[in-house]
Amino acid sequence: MTVSRLARPLAGRVARWRSAPALHPHGVLCTGTLTVAGRTDARWDVPWLDRPGTYPATVRWSRALGLPRRLPDGLGLAVRVEDADGPGNTLDLLFTSSRSGRLGRHLPLLRPDALKGPYSTLLSYRMGDRDRVLAAFPASDADATSGDTLPTLWQELARRPVRFDLRAAAPDEPWTTFASLSLEAAHTAPATSTVSYDPYAHSLPGLRPTGRLRRLRDAAYAGSRHGRTTA
Repeated sequence: MTVSRLARPLAGRVARWRSAPALHPHGVLCTGTLTVAGRTDARWDVPWLDRPGTYPATVRWSRALGLPRRLPDGLGLAVRVEDADGPGNTLDLLFTSSRSGRLGRHLPLLRPDALKGPYSTLLSYRMGDRDRVLAAFPASDADATSGDTLPTLWQELARRPVRFDLRAAAPDEPWTTFASLSLEAAHTAPATSTVSYDPYAHSLPGLRPTGRLRRLRDAAYAGSRHGRTTA
């Protein structure tokens, strides 16, 4: 409770100072496509994931702390799936640069290159009858251009679509792919008009983030929004 109370004014001060969100202040906005293959071997017990489908997606790729590009930073991959599980239904998924191991998937990892490792939701999702972490793995980084995070994205998208495999795993399970994400075009995302992603408000039946740390996140984002409007 005390941490949540402190998060709102602190985020507000940072946002006023930056005239931008306190976290992930600058980024690249991408259009893309998310494809759900559906499961033939078993069911996720999530209606949206148990049937095949293709959906438009809006993805924001950003640096969490807004550090200079030459420095490692926490990298964010915010995914909005339009018309998920029916017209007008929106799904937001927030991924952060991490490792893939049982412990590392829960911890943010600072790194300079956007395509050199996975991103995870850090906290678990209630997925059917299990709590599972979701993650986005670059489908192939063998030919990725070396360099800083945002130039890598621009350079790769100029050559080809950038693809991710979206996977899920409980602590006693291997990673299993449930969808693929293809980023096809990008443009700058001005801090003053950034898309606001909210995985709690935009979830689906059978696929919801657990409540851990929700109060802290809500307080930080509310403070950030207030700081931007009063800057």
